[in-house]
Parts: sequence; C-alpha cells; structure tokens
Amino acid sequence: MKALELLIERIILSARWILVVFYIGLAIALGIYGLSFLFKLAKVAMHFSEYDDAGMILAMLGLIDAALVASLIVMVMISGYENFVSRFDGAQGDEISWLGKLDSGSLKIKVASSIVAISSIHLLQIFLNFQTFTGEQLMWATLMHLAFVLSALMLGFLEKVMKVKH
Repeated sequence: MKALELLIERIILSARWILVVFYIGLAIALGIYGLSFLFKLAKVAMHFSEYDDAGMILAMLGLIDAALVASLIVMVMISGYENFVSRFDGAQGDEISWLGKLDSGSLKIKVASSIVAISSIHLLQIFLNFQTFTGEQLMWATLMHLAFVLSALMLGFLEKVMKVKH
C-alpha cells in the first residue's frame, strides 16, 4: 500500500513538467508577437510624417500596449516555471533576483495590474478616437475597464488578508 501511495505521489509530482509545454508555447507566441511588433514599428516609421499629434500618440500607445503584453507573457512564463516546475539553476544572481519575490499570489496581482494597464491604454486609445465610437460603446469600454480595476483591487485586498492570516 505504501508503494502504491509513493507511486501516485511521484506521478502527481512529475505531472508538473507538463506545464513546460505551455511555457515553451508562450515563448514561441512571444517570438511571433515580437515579429508582429516589428511590423507595427516599421509601419509607424514608414508613415510617421503622415501622422498628426493624435495619430502619433495612438501609434505610440499601440507600441506601448504591445510591450506591456510581451512583458506580461515573460512574467507568467518565468515566474510560473519557477513557482510550479523547477528553480532556475543556470542563471546568474542578479539576472533572476526578482524571481523569488513572485509567488503565485503576487503573480496574480502583477498580472491583474498589467491587465489594468493594458486596458487603460485601450481606453485612452478609444477616448482619443472618440468620434468613431457611439456613446454606448464608450460607456461599455469604461465599464469593462472599471471591472478590471475592481478585480485587481479585490485580488490585492484578498492577498493582503491572506498574508495577515499567515
């Protein structure tokens, strides 16, 4: 019976390595997204003289948005691997010093904060281009953003409550 229990525990513990498939997939997706970013950047560079101030701000916000999404992917890949699969053995001390600070609770808060930042950029893009949207569309975009903000605040509050209990 003890041998069966040990076998089951080893299988369950080894199953965490299946997550590596997801992290490698995210790395590939990040590479593809990087190519997409380069195409967006080239488009902005080729047509920069055609932009007015608002158009240039919208173009820059699109690039900032892409950088935030890419950073979010990296954060999830690295901290997810570190927290759920294995420690990084080959990296230098300063290179990964921030990893130990990202447990699953703080990762959720950072992801939620990144989503709020991305949503803020989208909302700003909508507001700068408000003439192409109806009042109802503006209202729904604002409400969705507020839902993201409220969710992030609630995650932060719950994380704080959980730390006080421990």
